Amino acid sequence: MNIRLEQATDLDAQAIFDLQVAAFLPLLETYQDYATNPANETIDRVYQRINYPNGRFFKIIAEDRLVGAICILWKEDIHFRISPIFLAPNAQGNGFAQQAMRLAEARYPQAETWELSSLLEETKTCQLYEKMGYVETCVRKPLNDNATLIHYQKIMA
Repeated sequence: MNIRLEQATDLDAQAIFDLQVAAFLPLLETYQDYATNPANETIDRVYQRINYPNGRFFKIIAEDRLVGAICILWKEDIHFRISPIFLAPNAQGNGFAQQAMRLAEARYPQAETWELSSLLEETKTCQLYEKMGYVETCVRKPLNDNATLIHYQKIMA
């Protein structure tokens, strides 16, 4: 099943926020990272992402249904960052994240680098990013006793 990206607007904020909480709540419960986990953010943070001048927040749509979101940020129009990307729990495992990342990368062909972060303990997520050409930068930040944030980069040819 193919997906598409649609730019989010303020009218989408509540639906995106609800989906974000549902997607990240299991990680919050597992790793108890209350400071940085998106399930612990407020809806105001969603509005900030939607209206950020150096970025775009996209809805991930499959069969005309909101299944996730991806936020793309940039510096100097050549260095891009994905933060965050998430899918509804019932939409995970269908290849939607891979498709969304490919669509995002294709949307910004001028990108020289792409970056993103993940939890070291989420091995399947890390394997997905590595499969897509992202390489760990060796920058690791312990969030607490349960979780470590790792950073990835992809240099475009």
